Amino acid sequence: QVQLVESGGGLVQAGGSLRLSCAASGRTFYPYAMGWFRQAPGKERESVAAIKWRGGNRYYSDSVKGRFIMSRDNANNGVYLQMNSLTPQDTAVYYCAALNDYNDYEMLTQWVDHWGQGTQVTVSS
Repeated sequence: QVQLVESGGGLVQAGGSLRLSCAASGRTFYPYAMGWFRQAPGKERESVAAIKWRGGNRYYSDSVKGRFIMSRDNANNGVYLQMNSLTPQDTAVYYCAALNDYNDYEMLTQWVDHWGQGTQVTVSS
């Protein structure tokens, strides 16, 4: 059983930064890729960023491109999301996910094998 645990969420002012972490545990963990999704109140869950476990092109949604950076630490089964220049529109619950696919243009929830429990990010204006 794979478990994904997010941390690092919180309250930040607009223009500030936060760094989310996701730690994977359980059976031998070797996903195709890892990703971050987010869901704001009353809205559908949307993709944010993804990175292949073995390296390669990363995916970023247009709404975060240039502001967010996703990285991984294979040795420790961890991934991170550095979020800069945050705006109130970034307020959401952020979910870590283990993926079986994605491409340069999209990352779909149907490609998720495992979800984390989510961490709240709130950006005040």
